[in-house]
Amino acid sequence: MKSETITERTDLIIRRHVLEPSEALPWHTDLCHRFTVVVSGEALSIEYRDSGEVETFPVHAGMADWDAPEPKVHRGINAGSIPYEEVIIFFIDEPGMEPQPEAPT
Repeated sequence: MKSETITERTDLIIRRHVLEPSEALPWHTDLCHRFTVVVSGEALSIEYRDSGEVETFPVHAGMADWDAPEPKVHRGINAGSIPYEEVIIFFIDEPGMEPQPEAPT
């Protein structure tokens, strides 16, 4: 998984994530509102650690949506056969806040 911060201010962070097929983000929570734009991909699964529930969504380049904070520990998994790439704009509530802290193991 590749993750890079494109830009950062006290109230905003923009990041790019790239997942190869079957690759997953680390287990984490989402602490703030965000806006995501899909750059490439076919399908993304969201797996919830505590319940084991998995939701899979078809995706395509140009798809964009708002997301609310998600306190449940989860991870995104590239469920497609091509790289999944997204750009996420995180709206930060407090300066210095990590918008997607990794969950303790």
